[in-house]
Amino acid sequence: MAMVCLSDFEAYAKKYLPRIAWDFFAAGADECSTRDENILAYKRIHFRPRMLRDVSVMDTRTKLLGTEISFPVGIAPTGFHQLAWPDGEKSTARAANAMNTCYIASTYSTCTLEEISAAAPGGFRWFQLYIHRNRAVSQQLVQRAEALGFQALVLTADLPYTGKRRDDVRNGFRLPPHMKLKNLEGAFEGDDCSEYGLPPNSLDPSVTWNDIYWLQSLTRLPIIIKGILTKEDAELAVRHGAQGIIVSNHGGRQLDGGPATIDALIEVVEAVQGRMEVYLDGGIRKGSDVLKALALGAKCVFIGRPALWGLAYKGEEGLQDVLRILRDEFRLSMALAAATFEQHSLNSRFAQSGLQKMFFTERVVRHWNRLPREVVMAPSLLEFKKHLENALRHVV
Repeated sequence: MAMVCLSDFEAYAKKYLPRIAWDFFAAGADECSTRDENILAYKRIHFRPRMLRDVSVMDTRTKLLGTEISFPVGIAPTGFHQLAWPDGEKSTARAANAMNTCYIASTYSTCTLEEISAAAPGGFRWFQLYIHRNRAVSQQLVQRAEALGFQALVLTADLPYTGKRRDDVRNGFRLPPHMKLKNLEGAFEGDDCSEYGLPPNSLDPSVTWNDIYWLQSLTRLPIIIKGILTKEDAELAVRHGAQGIIVSNHGGRQLDGGPATIDALIEVVEAVQGRMEVYLDGGIRKGSDVLKALALGAKCVFIGRPALWGLAYKGEEGLQDVLRILRDEFRLSMALAAATFEQHSLNSRFAQSGLQKMFFTERVVRHWNRLPREVVMAPSLLEFKKHLENALRHVV
């Protein structure tokens, strides 16, 4: 069977993974409304492509906190990769390295940080952290990650408690006996590991913004906050010295009824005003989805479930196939939309691309020809939005 698009990998994984593993990866919270909305929201966004532009050279490179990657798709932190492939996160690290992109390794990995590092010694990696009630455990993880050459710390902010994932409850989900959360072995007392491989209530629900300062006291790594969905929290992230935000709703696995991440992206980008990099995960299924996210202000997107589908197909090779398909679809979408960019930074300027006009409500499009020059010719998304609201007041 030819694997042509990401849905082919999804179908394969659903067919061949054990049901309990598939249900864990696929699960959303409660009725899965937010999980599904992450995907559906992209279908409501439409391109307004430009024609007769020179698209003979398409450069997909960008930089994350100064480190260049080959295209703006990284691998989001997800747990338990050995449920998808025997080598687990080691295969994930090798695939990311082969494709020259960023891999965010999860606290809930089934391989140790040391094994992940050794699998791809030159790889570009960040480490995702959950803060546990036993703060010494979290402190040791941060210090291990820094010593091993991980280049950033990603704090997950949206999991004070685990969301209710109905299929996991019905299945009585537990890790197989041979599989462990390798980075947390021996960290907790007792034999009850009923909450995704850990004792119940091991996560610290008292974490606040002030704990960013605690993390900053432990490490010199840049800190990225994952799970931001509102302008208020984006502003707090800036105020507390974070270097980046991942707009995320945990793949729809936490609060059901929250916004799709692509819908939340706009207000977060507006709040940040270029003071830090903004990334996004959730719902990316095609290269054109990547382009939509970048045009709305994301620096890069990260994929979660599709990476696991790739592993389930052929391990490292399958994940490379998934990334390669997204890269090629993204490049094609750029060309067909005449979305050419300057300075190898995909959202640094909207130079001669017409992207300012791609994603607006009917109201904006209806009045486009009446908008003043400073809106139509704005050199960046931030400048464009700065002038747009005021201009619309005068034309409506």
